[in-house]
Amino acid sequence: MAKLTYETIIAELKSGKYRPVYYLMGEESYYTDKITDYIIENALDEIEREFNLTVFYGLDTNIEDVISTARRYPMMAERQVVVVKEAQMMKNIELLTNYLKMPLESTVLVFAHKNGSLDKRKKVAAEIERVGVVLESKKLKDEQLPNFINGYLRENGLVADNKTVQMLAESIGADLSRMAGEIDKLSIALSGGVNTITPDLVEEHIGISKEFNNFELQNAIINKDIYKANRIVNYFAQNPKKNPIQMTLALLFGFFSNVMMAYYAPDKSERGVAEFLGLRSSWGVKDYITAMRNYKPMAVLQILHLIRLADAQSKGAEGAALPDGEIMRELLYKILH
Repeated sequence: MAKLTYETIIAELKSGKYRPVYYLMGEESYYTDKITDYIIENALDEIEREFNLTVFYGLDTNIEDVISTARRYPMMAERQVVVVKEAQMMKNIELLTNYLKMPLESTVLVFAHKNGSLDKRKKVAAEIERVGVVLESKKLKDEQLPNFINGYLRENGLVADNKTVQMLAESIGADLSRMAGEIDKLSIALSGGVNTITPDLVEEHIGISKEFNNFELQNAIINKDIYKANRIVNYFAQNPKKNPIQMTLALLFGFFSNVMMAYYAPDKSERGVAEFLGLRSSWGVKDYITAMRNYKPMAVLQILHLIRLADAQSKGAEGAALPDGEIMRELLYKILH
């Protein structure tokens, strides 16, 4: 059986295919919530939900009650839905194994396990996977965020350019539930049939500057724009709470680490570099190619060393403590000169 993903599970559900049991888990709760909510809202109509939807909470119930409810037949409906939220708090989940030997086809049993995962070595995990769905959702890496944002925008009939997407990724980070909420807020702010999220809209409603942010700083460094880079770093120094140095250093280190890897790509075209770096799209590849043109490999190695040193300084190591602004100014000077 092909490995099920969030997308394939949602596609199944939209086609009307419901499996006897779903175990949704992992560090990223966004997908767990989305699938759980979809099943609750669509497996039953409004009248059917009154008699055929049961929601348990792991801390307040036991597996025996869940199994007993799962074995009931639906009332005047094709199916019943039994949901266990906060399933990580439930004890003796192994007892579910007997039910899984012959699950009731008219029951859709959903376990929503937050901030962790069921031990896949346990027999119950294998039994769930045999008759139903096990989905483990991991936190997205920073480089995966633009794809998520663009996908969410498409789902909601919205569009945004690369700069806007990067601003969202940088300001909100890998909290997907918050990201979705902020995009929803931006969509409400649109009017008159407009569907484009712009940097101005992000600046107005989320608070990140469209001119002074890590995306623009990285772009200035890539293109060796000394004036622009210094303006941004000076702005960061005046607004340290909005622009924490650790986030800036992490983003720059990740970018130049990829530049270093890109030097080894057999094919230095945009497509070749994207494939070599394992990027799902060619978004942002032009920045890597420009950086490779403006910085030789040894310079990139030195930049990575300088960023590590700046990170240590920001944490009080490597000599006397310096203000974050001074650390960034010194780092910028050494990179660009």
